[in-house]
Amino acid sequence: MEPLRLLSVDPSDRGSQRCRLGPGMMSALGVHLGSPLLVSVSGGSCLCTAWPRADLAEGFLQMDLKCFSPSLLSELPSHLSLDPAQLTPVVCSKLKGVRITVIVQSVDFRKRTPHRLVHELVKDTLKGVCVHDGFLINLEDFDTEIKYVVIESISPESDSAGFITSKTAVEIAGVQTLRHYRSQLQERHTVQLGGLEEVSASLREMLKLPLLYPSTLSSLGVSCPRGVLLVGPPGVGKTLLVRQVVGEVGASLVVVRGPEVVGARPGESEETLRAVFERARSAADEGPCVLFLDELDSLCPRRTSSSAPENRLVAQLLTLMDGMNQSDRFLIVGATNRPDSLDPALRRPGRFDREIIIGAPTLQQRKAILSVLCERMPVCPSVNQTALAQTTTGYVGADLSALCREAAMHAIREDSKCSGEQLVSMKHFHEALKSVRPSCLRSSMGRTELSPVTWEQIGGLDDVKLKLRQSIEWPMAHPEAFVRLGLCQPRGVLLYGPPGCAKTTLVKAAATSSNCAFLSVSGADLYSPYVGDSEKALAQLFHQARACAPSILFLDEIDSLIGSRSHSQTPNSVQTRLLSVLLNEMDGIGLKTHERRGTEKILQAEGVEESHTPEQVDCQEVCNKDVMVVAATNRPDCLDNALLRPGRLDHIIYVPPPDHEARLAVLKVCTKRMPVGADVRLEDLAAKTELFSGADLENLCKEAALLALLDGNMEASDIKHTHFLRSLSKMSSSLTAQQIHKYETPPR
Repeated sequence: MEPLRLLSVDPSDRGSQRCRLGPGMMSALGVHLGSPLLVSVSGGSCLCTAWPRADLAEGFLQMDLKCFSPSLLSELPSHLSLDPAQLTPVVCSKLKGVRITVIVQSVDFRKRTPHRLVHELVKDTLKGVCVHDGFLINLEDFDTEIKYVVIESISPESDSAGFITSKTAVEIAGVQTLRHYRSQLQERHTVQLGGLEEVSASLREMLKLPLLYPSTLSSLGVSCPRGVLLVGPPGVGKTLLVRQVVGEVGASLVVVRGPEVVGARPGESEETLRAVFERARSAADEGPCVLFLDELDSLCPRRTSSSAPENRLVAQLLTLMDGMNQSDRFLIVGATNRPDSLDPALRRPGRFDREIIIGAPTLQQRKAILSVLCERMPVCPSVNQTALAQTTTGYVGADLSALCREAAMHAIREDSKCSGEQLVSMKHFHEALKSVRPSCLRSSMGRTELSPVTWEQIGGLDDVKLKLRQSIEWPMAHPEAFVRLGLCQPRGVLLYGPPGCAKTTLVKAAATSSNCAFLSVSGADLYSPYVGDSEKALAQLFHQARACAPSILFLDEIDSLIGSRSHSQTPNSVQTRLLSVLLNEMDGIGLKTHERRGTEKILQAEGVEESHTPEQVDCQEVCNKDVMVVAATNRPDCLDNALLRPGRLDHIIYVPPPDHEARLAVLKVCTKRMPVGADVRLEDLAAKTELFSGADLENLCKEAALLALLDGNMEASDIKHTHFLRSLSKMSSSLTAQQIHKYETPPR
């Protein structure tokens, strides 16, 4: 059958629920005069009754939008042609009862019109109408204040559509204004969120009780909560969460951002804030309403002793919140990522009654977010979302969204070079990970561009590598074993030994193999001429490291950063104060409430499988929730004893100078990419380089290569053994036997 062209409804058919078709099409569909017909169009459906066209022409369709799905209220059919398969005959039996919501034009009509009168008006206008469960009935042609009726449910429930008669019982569930109903429809079309189910349930509970059941709270003698404060880092989804929950609750939303309120003239900001509250009250007259104050810290900062304009604005907000009474059916929701910058008077019951913490997403939550984001993308089945969630530690929802977008862009670029549909594969995500980094580290002073280092690139030191793997890699790879034996990840590791023995390189290899975020800090980053700035910078560094945990915080040359209190000549020096901050942060005292990640889990280690089961993922999250502090020094005797005790620097690992076998391994690594001659005997070189450190051996190979270039007039093709011997004759070891003997005594 040929498609039907959709025409505008005839003026004489408005409000009649008629659908005009050609008689041939009616015969093909098997419908008679007045038979109910469900027409599916782009964006929704319409229930109407079949009638022949006056001119009996085929190939055209005219329908009156009397009973239609709510999505067509703001979006009318845009396609001009319909396939006949989109027309479906339905059976409409007489209904015993129907439950409805009445949509009126104005608040005054809803307040002043008796419920009985509204019931009679609606029952008369619905008589003889075919209705569908969940659809809207258009009553605008009756020229009353009642504009629409929403069919909430019908009886019998087994039917999806039915016919209302004079004997059908009509129950009115509620009366809403048209503006409130339209705002509800807009909030329903929100982006799906992943990983925020628990926070969403807590916020939904806070909104439902005062907005939908205020009389229940009053009967218990309890006042309605007035406000909820959402606290969390940027990009976790605070604003999206509010929009989604408000749409689920069925309330309207009034959004105000802090900077929008602030004005230039004296008193203008307070006047704007009063107008915002008045707007929320007028919206609450039409139905439940939520006033959302985004970026609250810019609107209400902590008050100072001076008469700043912000002080008056804070006082105005406190006054308006205290002036809310039970008749004001709206709730205030604030959002901030700087809770410590808010005025303390706001953060008490009676104003913001509950604070909901939305921490950086845990591993399980990142996996849920990725699954939601990948639903709308043509993702290759080989994409491992669990592996991506493990790699993206410290990423918030906005970062993961940017990661998926960048991966899709890589797929599009490949698609432009080759024909055929391009799926987003794992390699596209790996390319995107190189450019999309966690937003919590973008402004971090300890952020380090870590060049990947593998264990194989470090010659020798097998015992040291094993100890480092036990401390850093094992909790990541085998979390269920740690939980089963009651173990937790070490708080810290100290590497000490002579200079040039690969302490820093070992830490880089550990960070590379464990897929951790890596932060490194030096004295130049911490020290400041202002009292208190250095301690604040170190505390901020730990805060950023916790935001992207599991992470490694590397303190190289820690003896120059912290030192020892027993050796300090000034008891209140900056090094002493930094040591105090470091001890507190490692003990967990510096952890603030809004830095919480996810929710606490109850672990059960029995029956854990080898694959990435939910139990293993939970274990992995709990085992690696803290910051691993890795320190390196060549002066362990200068460190404070309080820092060296178990519970802080749990593992103290001596990195010795290479022995004969280790020197041979280092020389093999250093000459791996060099064109060495066949006469080069690395075993002889290893025997002649007693007391040489790893850095000395690397320098030996470099000098030999330079001598080869010098002898060959920049045309040398390989490095001879004589070049190594000449280089060795010009060098001496940087270590002494006395120096090594001093290191062999452990610092504790």
